[in-house]
Amino acid sequence: MKSVIFFLMLALAAWADLVGDVRALNAKQDFAAGEKLVADFRKTHGETPEMILALSWLGRGAQAAKQWDLAERYAQETRKLSLEALKKRKLDDEEKLPLALGASIEVQGHTMAGRNQRTEAVLFLKEELKQWHDTSIRTRIQKNIHLLSLEGKPSPRIEVKEYLGEKPLPVAKLKGKPVILFFWAHWCGDCKQQGPVLQQLQKEYADKGLVVMGPTQRYGYMARGQDAGPEEELKYIEQVRQQYYGGIEGMACPVSEENFRSWGSSTTPTVVVVDRKGVVKLYHPGKMTYEELKPVVESVVGG
Repeated sequence: MKSVIFFLMLALAAWADLVGDVRALNAKQDFAAGEKLVADFRKTHGETPEMILALSWLGRGAQAAKQWDLAERYAQETRKLSLEALKKRKLDDEEKLPLALGASIEVQGHTMAGRNQRTEAVLFLKEELKQWHDTSIRTRIQKNIHLLSLEGKPSPRIEVKEYLGEKPLPVAKLKGKPVILFFWAHWCGDCKQQGPVLQQLQKEYADKGLVVMGPTQRYGYMARGQDAGPEEELKYIEQVRQQYYGGIEGMACPVSEENFRSWGSSTTPTVVVVDRKGVVKLYHPGKMTYEELKPVVESVVGG
C-alpha cells in the first residue's frame, strides 16, 4: 500500500503544473512536445479541467506563432471537451474550465482574422457573446470583439453613477476633448507601472485639453486577498487611487463592473485613446510604454 501511495504522490507531483510546462514549451514553439505532454496527462488523469486548460494554451501558442491550422485544431478540440464537461457542471463551477473555453473562442476568432476573415471572426465572436453573456467569459469575448472591430468606431458609453475623485463626464459630453481611458484594478501591478506614463502625458498635453479617466471596479477583496464588503473595498480602492494615481490631475474614476464587461476589460490595464470626435483610435489590453503611447496621443490632441 505504501508503495502505491508513493507512486501516486510522484505522479501528482509530476503533473502539478501541467499548464506551466505547456506554456514553457509554447515559448520554444515546441507544440509537438506540448501535445504529447497533454496526451500523456489525459491518459493518466482523464479529461480534467486542468488538461483542457493546458490544451487551450497550446491553441494560444500556435495562434501567437501564426500557425493557423494548428491553432484551429487545438481550439476546436478544447471547445469540444469543454462543452462535453459542461453537460455535468456549470461553466463557472470552478476556475479552469471557463479559462479554457474562453481561450478556445479567442483563438478561433483571431485565427479567422489571421486568415483575412475579420468580418466573419467578429460575427463568430458576437454569436459566442450571446451564448455566454451571463457567464464569467463575457468580458473576455467582448475584449476580442473590440480588438478586431472597435478602433475607428464611436466610443461606447461609460457608466458614471458611482465614482472616486472628480465627478466624471459622460462620454457624450467629452466630445471635443482628446481622452485616455485607463481601466485599472487595485491589485494590478502593471496598472501601477502605467500610472507614471499617464501622469507624464497628462502634464504634457493638459494645455491641449487631454482628459484622463480611470474606470475601476470592485473585486470583493482587498490587499493579500482579504475579503471585503462593498464599502470597505471602496475605501481601499480610494487609498490605492491616491497613492498611485493621485498625480494624474483631474482623473475621475467611475466604479462599475458593467464598464469592464461592456469595454471587454478582462486584462488590466486596458488603455483606450479617443479623439475629439468621440472615435476610438486605440484599444490596447495591457500596459504601454511612454514611447508606444505618445504618438497615438499626439495624433488625437492635434486633431
